[in-house]
Amino acid sequence: MLSIASRLRLLSSRVALTSIKPIVQKSAVRTVPVLCARRPYATREVSYTVDKFPGYIRNESFKKLTDQDVDYFKTIVGDNGLIYDNQDDLFAFNTDWMHKFRGKSQLVLKPKTTQQVSDILKYCNQQKLAVVPQGGNTGLVGGSVPVFDEVVLSLQGMNKIRGFDNVSGILTADAGCVLEVLDNWLGEKGYMMPLDLGAKGSCHIGGNIATNAGGLRLLRYGSLHGTVLGLEVVLPDGTILDNMSTLRKDNTGYDLKQLFIGSEGTIGVITGVSILTPHRSKAVNVALLGLNSFEDVQKAFKQSRVELSEILSAFEFWDANALEMFKKHATPKDVMEKEYPFYILIETSGSNKDHDDEKLTNYLENMMVDGVAEDGVVAQDETQIRELWSLREGFTEALGKEPAVYKYDISMPVPKLYECVEDMRQHLRDGGVFGQPDSPVTDVVAYGHVGDGNLHLNIAASRLESRVSALIEPYLFEWVANHQGSISAEHGLGVAKNEFLGYSKSPVMIKMMKTMKNILDPNGIMNPYKYLPSH
Repeated sequence: MLSIASRLRLLSSRVALTSIKPIVQKSAVRTVPVLCARRPYATREVSYTVDKFPGYIRNESFKKLTDQDVDYFKTIVGDNGLIYDNQDDLFAFNTDWMHKFRGKSQLVLKPKTTQQVSDILKYCNQQKLAVVPQGGNTGLVGGSVPVFDEVVLSLQGMNKIRGFDNVSGILTADAGCVLEVLDNWLGEKGYMMPLDLGAKGSCHIGGNIATNAGGLRLLRYGSLHGTVLGLEVVLPDGTILDNMSTLRKDNTGYDLKQLFIGSEGTIGVITGVSILTPHRSKAVNVALLGLNSFEDVQKAFKQSRVELSEILSAFEFWDANALEMFKKHATPKDVMEKEYPFYILIETSGSNKDHDDEKLTNYLENMMVDGVAEDGVVAQDETQIRELWSLREGFTEALGKEPAVYKYDISMPVPKLYECVEDMRQHLRDGGVFGQPDSPVTDVVAYGHVGDGNLHLNIAASRLESRVSALIEPYLFEWVANHQGSISAEHGLGVAKNEFLGYSKSPVMIKMMKTMKNILDPNGIMNPYKYLPSH
């Protein structure tokens, strides 16, 4: 048996951390590619959402846009603050970045101030013009693009940092600020954003809050329900709800901001945010381990909570199928001497490097001695840390290069995570769409956040077929519900999952949600046809 030091490639058994071979020949940039750059097909080749989901019927109570409406909007945002009836320019706002959903909007408005948003919504509410708020448009469930001809309200122009308290770490900013821009700006001051996403180079903080995005740092810093201190929201009738609190403790009245976190633009438009940001860690370590079973993944996670405790900031996993998908669309070099059924990526972050190095080294040695991990590597510098993370964050982009992919983000008790994957593979085999030479399904890929029980289940296919969709839904949602899980862990509901909300929420809860929607948006103009079930 090789020594622990050798198997972990440590230069000395308890002090120096090893370098690793580069994972990719060119380090991947942690951003979502520009829309349309991923796939070279023309606009006409992206079918409309209503053609894929024929059950959707336009609400005839909504007014159809007229030239008079456009002229009025010009008085608010000016000639340069809108895009009207230009199909080439409208395409990017009508289509999600995965090219799965496409609407028919003829107008995009780009306000620069909260007052402009207020004036727009007030007019739209009076005229019953349906509106779709849109941030970075990086969602995966069709929540940020029109279904029919709704007006797109883009927050791109609202991208100013309003203020920062370098004592408390509280940041106030416009909702249209890009997550990575905020993180880099804070980095210069020794702070960081409490969430991190693969789409950080494109997504907006307002959109993150509207979908309650979780991401890679939730294990350490919690959800946005805890880190968001205040919001500025424009209600459907144009009323500005100024709740930009910078207080960490305020026990007066209802906590109204919580209504809008995860509401997906259905009851108001988030225009400003006050958020608590943590200090940027002085010592960050990242390790990658190869394991033989998901049972070992669970053992490694359980022990990491004990041995790494306060410095553990991320615990990610993926299976061999995910790695093969990455290698299919990239040019990786071998990180370990052999491949394994499962991999875990562990990140620690703290303030004392010697302390953190010792804790991580002890943990890794124990994993090897106990036979939980078979092999592992540890990043030695920032470049290698980025390379390891680029592997984890590269799965989405690799899957996006497949001819078709069915994407699901679900949550459930950790012991059930991979049981769900294995069950789905067998279910698709039994259904005759996977495992045969001409099967439409080519692979079932899994990765996710073990720390919060979030599984990203991706079913790659050579083509879209209705029989595949019928096998997956609602079977998957029923499986999740039977194991006390949620049909959406962080991507939201949009048009992809709204009709299945009953698998995660009781009839009483759904009724209350609809009541709140009707009170705040009686004309139903905000992001219609989505989020809540139609019946």
